[in-house]
This record gives sequence, structure tokens and C-alpha cells, in this order.
Amino acid sequence: MISEGFAFWLVQGPGWLLVAYLAVAQGLSALRYEWGVRMGTQEPAERITRIGVAFFWAFAFADLVYTPLLAIGLAGYWAGAGWAAPILAAALGITVYWPIVCLAAVAHARGTPGWTLPKERDYWIVLPIIALWGAVALWLVAA
Repeated sequence: MISEGFAFWLVQGPGWLLVAYLAVAQGLSALRYEWGVRMGTQEPAERITRIGVAFFWAFAFADLVYTPLLAIGLAGYWAGAGWAAPILAAALGITVYWPIVCLAAVAHARGTPGWTLPKERDYWIVLPIIALWGAVALWLVAA
């Protein structure tokens, strides 16, 4: 378990930023998808179809479990609790997995009637960074 230095902060810093983002962007969207559309963190049905909305809402809904799992893992890891590493590792595995699924869906949906994702480039910038951070953090936690 890393407990200090650059590696510790490489896990904790981005991890807490991601928790804060997910709590607002995904948590509120899970409760009411239109709130996410208004905040600019979700795509409207006119751009991605109702199926796209269902897909993105499903991730927001699932994040109601993932976000607290990540927060609990980070907090316990910060405190040096022995139980924290497996919980944080599970959350980090999800952190690697979900951006890959979303990017695959975005790429596969391209050109589908009704699918016009004007901010697709943003997905290809942000999601690989999240997946890479998750993989590096998982490696650091497991080391």
C-alpha cells in the first residue's frame, strides 16, 4: 500500500476530482436526465436518439453505486485501512472499463440515423485520460 509521495497523490488527487464530477454530473443525471442535458454533461435525445439517452442514463444510474464505491475506497486508502485496497481496486477496475465501453458505443453509433454527437472529440480526449488514470492507479494500488 502506498501511503505517501507522488504515487499516493496520483491516486488520491484525480480520484477525488472524479468523485466530485461524477456526483454532480452523473448523480444528478441519474435522478433527472434533463438536468444533465442543461448542465452540458449529457446529450439531448435530439442528438443521440432515445436509445442513446437510455444508454447514457444507464451509466449515470450505475454511477450511483460506482461513485460511492470509489469514494469509500479512496477514503479508506487515505486512512490506511486494510480493507480499502480491494474496494479501491474494484472501483478502479470500473474506472478503466466504463470509458472503454462508452468510446466503443460512440464509435459504433457514428453514422446511425438520428445520432449526431457534436462533442465527440471531447469524448476521445477525456475518456482515454480517465481510463489511463484508472489503469495506472490500479497498478499503484495493487503494487
